[in-house]
This record gives sequence, C-alpha cells and structure tokens, in this order.
Amino acid sequence: MTVVAALPASAETIEIGIGHQSTVTNTVPGGIILERLQLLEKHLPTDGRYADVDYQIVYQDYTSGPPITNQMLAGKLAFGVMGDYPLIVNGAKFEASGNAVTRFIAVTGYNLKGTGNGIVVPVASDVYSLEDLAGKTISTPVGSAAWGMTLKALRDADLIDKVSIQNQAPPVGVANIAQGKIDAHSDFCPWSEVMEFRGTGRKIFDGSEAGIPTFHGTVVLKSFADEYPEIVQAYIDATMEAQDWISEDPVNAATQVSEWTGIEKEVLYLYFSEGGISTFEASIKPQWVEALKYDHALLARETDLTPLDFDSWIDPTFVRAGFEARGLDYEEQLTEVVSSEPGAPGLAPAEMWVEGEGIETFDSIEAMTEAAASVAAEGGTVLATYVYDKASGLKLFGHVAFYVEAEGGELTAFMKKGDADAFAAETGGAVVAWNAIAS
Repeated sequence: MTVVAALPASAETIEIGIGHQSTVTNTVPGGIILERLQLLEKHLPTDGRYADVDYQIVYQDYTSGPPITNQMLAGKLAFGVMGDYPLIVNGAKFEASGNAVTRFIAVTGYNLKGTGNGIVVPVASDVYSLEDLAGKTISTPVGSAAWGMTLKALRDADLIDKVSIQNQAPPVGVANIAQGKIDAHSDFCPWSEVMEFRGTGRKIFDGSEAGIPTFHGTVVLKSFADEYPEIVQAYIDATMEAQDWISEDPVNAATQVSEWTGIEKEVLYLYFSEGGISTFEASIKPQWVEALKYDHALLARETDLTPLDFDSWIDPTFVRAGFEARGLDYEEQLTEVVSSEPGAPGLAPAEMWVEGEGIETFDSIEAMTEAAASVAAEGGTVLATYVYDKASGLKLFGHVAFYVEAEGGELTAFMKKGDADAFAAETGGAVVAWNAIAS
C-alpha cells in the first residue's frame, strides 16, 4: 500500500493596506512611525484564527488625503489617515456609493484652535492681512483641511468673491511661494511653518483665527473591520504607542521623523514639543464631532457633497478598548482637551536648540536672545528658537515673530505684525525685528 503524506495547509495571507501622509505632521502616528518602528507587527494577533496567518503590510504614502480615499474606493487600501475635511469627504463618498462604507475610528493628532492650517505669502510681499488679499490669487490643495479653512476664512471676511483660488499640491505651492510665483498659499500642517523656517514665506493668517479645530484621524473599511476586528484593534494600539513615543522624547521623535520624511527636525519639534502645535491623542472628543458636522455643512454649501450619517460613521469602539486596555477611563479622556492659552503655566517663555547640545529653556525672551547672540559669537550654530504668541499662546519660531521691546528691555512676542503694532501703541514700546535683538 502506498502512503501519501498529507500536504500542509497553506497559510492564509491577509493584506493590510494603509494610506498615510508622512509629511503631514498630525498623521505620523498612524503611518510613518508605525512603518519605521514596526509597531503594527508588534501588536498584530498571532494566535487563534491568526495562528498561521501571513501578514502583508503595505504602506502607501501621499501628500494629501483625497488620493487615499480614491485608493480606498478602489479596494486597494483598508486604512486611510487624513485631515478633517478629507475624512468627511471619505465618509460621504463611501456612503453615496452604496457598495461599501467606512468608519472613523481614531484621531492621530489635533490642535483645538485650528493652528496647523495657515495662509502664507512670500517674505517680500506687502500683504500682511487677509484683507490685503483682495484682488489677488491664493493656491491651496483643494479638498484638504487647509482648503476648508480658506473657504471659511474668506467667507467670514466677505472676500470669497474677491480672491481667486487655485488648486495646488503642497510641494508646488511651497515652491511657488519661494519663487514669488503666487500671491499666497494656504496649506495644512506643517507647511506654513516649513516655509517660515526656510525663510521663504511669512504667515498672514493662522488656522486658529477661523475658530474651528483641526485634526487628523483614521478611517477603515467597515467590511475589513467586520472581518478582522482584532487587526483593527492592533492598528489602534500601535497608533497609541506611536503617540506615546512622540510625547516621551520630542527631540528624538523630531530627529527620527525628519530623517524619514525630509521635514526639518526644527519644524517637527515645533509640533511635537510640550506646548507645541499638535497634541497626539486618539480619543474622538465631542469637539471633533461638532467640528466634523460643521465642516460637512460648509462643504455641502460649497460643493455637491452628499449627506453623511455621523451616528453610524463615527465608531469609537476600538479606541475606547485601547484606552481601557491601558487602564484609562475613556469617558474622562473625552473631557481633557489641550488648548494653547497666553501665559500657560509650566511652559518656559523661550527655548533654543543649539547644534550638538539639544534644547535649552529660558526664563525670558531676553535671556534667550542674549544666549543666541553669544552662541553665534562663539562660532556655534543656533538651529532654532521658540517663543509664544502673546495674543494666542501659540508656539512659534523666534526668528519669525514680531517683538515689542519695553523701555526696560523686556521683550514680548507676537505672531502677527498688527498685534505687535497695537501692543506697542498701547504700552509705549517699540516694535523690533529678530535680527536687532539677537545679534
């Protein structure tokens, strides 16, 4: 009798497609950090039905959210990480298709006031306010969070019919600002600050002035979540670990992500650091739901965007489980929102990053500027300085701020020239430039 050995059953292969944006600061915990630190592999299930699974994780990198939605609609991606406006469009498009739907499952990063989005002009421009854009052209990635902010800002200022809007991807808009080929460019995080740091652009409007929070988050195909809930949970757990990794050592995180993405570490530190622009925390707070509904109404007025059932689209099941697994109260977390405030306690008024020495904090802006001048005189390199806007409490680069110097030499920093001018007139101080105080 011939005995035929039984062939081993072939392992199931599960492909996990993740569309992310490595150069968009608020999305990095849901994409590039997972990829480079292999955090998803750490959390993926390997027992029970997954004991013999062969995982194929595919990361697809994009410069904005809309292409990710297109790839998800084509069935090529299970997860998508994108900004608030693209998230809404994603949910509405899937719901309108009638074939599949997505679920909004977690936040990757946020700023309660809307900073991260911004409008920038070339440094040599004579434009210093939104009103100065009347009769001019502004470019923006249409469909993005920055585009939505721009629509609201122009409409609120009664400029919607007085400013021409062009569709330009971030790299194109940034290049055009540097070359003076466009009057203004509106973009999402961290491109306004990239242009400021490189010395090619000057911010005239900050997203916080629009009065709507900005955040990025993750959507997943409902069909994938229904079939593989343990994998979705693993993705959320990995994202939360990535968020912790940023908070535990912002300098290291900024340095590492810079090496992976090409975004300057000094810019990333502005976002990652304590008191910085972004907060990396995953819960879906009531403020985000309210903002999403507002944004949907705005898009419905401006475009042909279809309705979205928010009650079914927003699914906090997985992120709630992620918090509970860490022994944290999810309901309590929903009430904790980080917001920039003038004179926030516990934050040093100024910081300086010196090459080879890391971050140093100072009790005053004057002390920081004196130290910066000393470093330069001794042949050292100041990579960046950081101060806080007197008006909003938002963190910004020291070299782009407008300063008011009091008679006694005390310095106060402002994001906008108009605020500095008004404060100087009120207090009898003088508006001074960075080069005058740090040399």
